[in-house]
Amino acid sequence: MPCSLEVERVSIQYAGDGRTTLAIEDVSFSVQQGEKFIILGPSGCGKSTLLKAIAGFVPVSQGAIRLDGQPLRQPGPDRVVVFQEFDQLLPWKTVLDNVVYPLQVTGQARSRGEARERAARFVDLVGLDEFKDAYPHTLSGGMKQRAAIARSLALEPRILLMDEPFASLDALTRSHMQHELNAIWRHTGVTILFVTHSIEEAVVLGTNILVMSPRPGRVRQLLVNEAAEQPVDSPPYVAMQHTIRGLLETTPP
Repeated sequence: MPCSLEVERVSIQYAGDGRTTLAIEDVSFSVQQGEKFIILGPSGCGKSTLLKAIAGFVPVSQGAIRLDGQPLRQPGPDRVVVFQEFDQLLPWKTVLDNVVYPLQVTGQARSRGEARERAARFVDLVGLDEFKDAYPHTLSGGMKQRAAIARSLALEPRILLMDEPFASLDALTRSHMQHELNAIWRHTGVTILFVTHSIEEAVVLGTNILVMSPRPGRVRQLLVNEAAEQPVDSPPYVAMQHTIRGLLETTPP
């Protein structure tokens, strides 16, 4: 079934320390099936808050979020999140069993055998077949994120939500993971909504890039990324980086 995410005039505010803070103001956009949609903005602009609202973890103050026309008000297996932190895996379970577990909990597999077979396919997809019996504490940061991606993909979500999942990796591993994610996307066709504050990462990954202003986060511009998956020294890549940098460095009206 086609995936169509609609964010319509969403504002999000939260209370703390005796005051109310407006994190997101009047944000609208849509994500179609098969997109790698990037939300890009400076730290503190509310992009992660917006992703958590789409996941159903944070309520909106105004506006609406819909998936295929249905309002989203709570978490669900149709939206799975890969976070930045490396401690997303259950430490007492192997890589394979970490992927098996949500399949059993959600009832998406009729038996443990079916769950293990399905989990094994996605563990292999992310290149961890050799480490399927390893425990999280023996894995590198990049390998832990691969396992978290495998676990998310095994649930076959309508949309994969990724909250700066490579931000804590070293530069070489981060670049490798970006290219691996592109390969996984080409193989699966999964719809991805990816949050980042890195211009380079946005251009490498995104089919569409939503550039946000500083807090309160507003839409600066939605860009169609004609440089997606092109070499980093190609004219389209350089031009897209220049366009985005200009948007981020210009004071919004």
